[in-house]
Amino acid sequence: MSETLESEIAALPKMNLAQLQAKWRRGLKQAPPSHIRKQLLVPLLAYKLQEQAYGGLKPEIRRRLRELANSFNRNPKTAAKRLADPIHIKSGTRLIRQWEGKTHQVTVGESGFEYNGESYKSLSAIARLITGTRWSGPLFFGLTGHRR
Repeated sequence: MSETLESEIAALPKMNLAQLQAKWRRGLKQAPPSHIRKQLLVPLLAYKLQEQAYGGLKPEIRRRLRELANSFNRNPKTAAKRLADPIHIKSGTRLIRQWEGKTHQVTVGESGFEYNGESYKSLSAIARLITGTRWSGPLFFGLTGHRR
């Protein structure tokens, strides 16, 4: 970030609401959002100034955000479960897990996983085979964190 932009952004929290709105009008050549408190206007203006200086979001990021918003609008209860990008593991990667004193090794393939010479479509199937109970495969192999 340039020193000028950095100092400009650093000065924003010291401004009052009227000064922030005037800066928005001057810098962005448009009216500021109405009825927004200073606490929200400061980061919004900082973002807009950086966006103006360095460019906005890439088209693919904008598209993904639109998809996520549409997904929430259609079905807010289940959308959160499907929002996270799927875990991408490079083909050839070996996943190793100790379970009850035994080391288990899984090799990631192009279209699935290999464990003990057998092919599986999901890590969860392998985790179930190893433990005898239902497990999230990515969680079992340490690819995702525990959710509380």
